[in-house]
Amino acid sequence: MTATHAAVLAGARIAVVIPSYNEARWIGETLSTLPDFVDAVVVVDDASDDDTSERAASAGGARVSVVRHAQNRGVGAAIATGYRAAREAGADVIAVMAGDGQMHPDDLERVVRPVVERAFDYVKGNRLKHPDVLGTMPIARLAAGFALGWLTSVAIGRPGLSDSQCGYTAISSRALDRIDLSTLWPRYGYPNDLLGLLARAGLTIGEVRVRPVYRGEASGVRPWHVGTVLFLVARAAFRRATSNGHAARDTLEDGLLSR
Repeated sequence: MTATHAAVLAGARIAVVIPSYNEARWIGETLSTLPDFVDAVVVVDDASDDDTSERAASAGGARVSVVRHAQNRGVGAAIATGYRAAREAGADVIAVMAGDGQMHPDDLERVVRPVVERAFDYVKGNRLKHPDVLGTMPIARLAAGFALGWLTSVAIGRPGLSDSQCGYTAISSRALDRIDLSTLWPRYGYPNDLLGLLARAGLTIGEVRVRPVYRGEASGVRPWHVGTVLFLVARAAFRRATSNGHAARDTLEDGLLSR
């Protein structure tokens, strides 16, 4: 990070939301690798069966708070809880990272900087543009990522966006105040629904290249997951067709604005 970028990040209060379910094995490592420019971290334990909450509380330090759902509500609901907590804590920019360490901390500055600089209201990672993707991402996820990303971009009227399933994101507090989090899809598929909410609100959406990180597990994509996303994509397209659409179609690639 350059001195200029460090100064820009220092001028904003940055929070990271970490939705977690049974991540006791990885949550300590995830928290220990977060960059120093992060001011606050909200770990949302979505009713884990293990000691995720306890390990997060013991490993996180003063900047970490832990919120636990009494019942499992889904990753989308966990992120909505984290957004609200970070917003109440005064965050200017709120990023989302996974609790299992599969979002590289060295990419966090790339994700949050365009939002801090007010170039975009919302920035998402794009693993599909990374040169290591073919050798790293399981083939089922790769194929689903290309297909679902294209469908989502068409449905929400933002051609050029891709990797819609990537959860490595950052949003400004101003943008967060313009969407209704209570309507966010609570489980798998929430990124597609959130992109639709942002587009309908006329908010700008950008993307930056991020590393695809996997720990050797098989693809978690299931037929019902694809079915859920297709339903959400169809719903987004219907809502766009029956509402007054917004013309903003900016996308971001590696820090460069393209139209």
